[in-house]
Amino acid sequence: MAQIALHTELKPGAEPDYEAVHETIPADVAAALAEHGVTDWRIWRDGTHLFHLIEVEDYRAMRHALREHPANVGWQATVGPLHAKADDYSGNDDGIPLLWSLAAQLGRKGG
Repeated sequence: MAQIALHTELKPGAEPDYEAVHETIPADVAAALAEHGVTDWRIWRDGTHLFHLIEVEDYRAMRHALREHPANVGWQATVGPLHAKADDYSGNDDGIPLLWSLAAQLGRKGG
């Protein structure tokens, strides 16, 4: 299981709409994420900056599978316009590189 960190940014003023659509995401989107290996996806917001932590079996495979998935296409039509930069769903990234881990430094599992 991989943990992937991402940073995205909202358009100024889109914060309330973004939070509203994330109160509960559509069931078909949640099912598609789970079907393609996502066990958790958490989002924090600081102003217009969003920080995501995704727990997923294979991030690139998940992104590839969801690129044309009908549930995700519809979801991206909802959330995409709220973002400052559109997501092309190329899936060629590995998220934000990990800089440091306390668990790793201490030799604990999970680091």
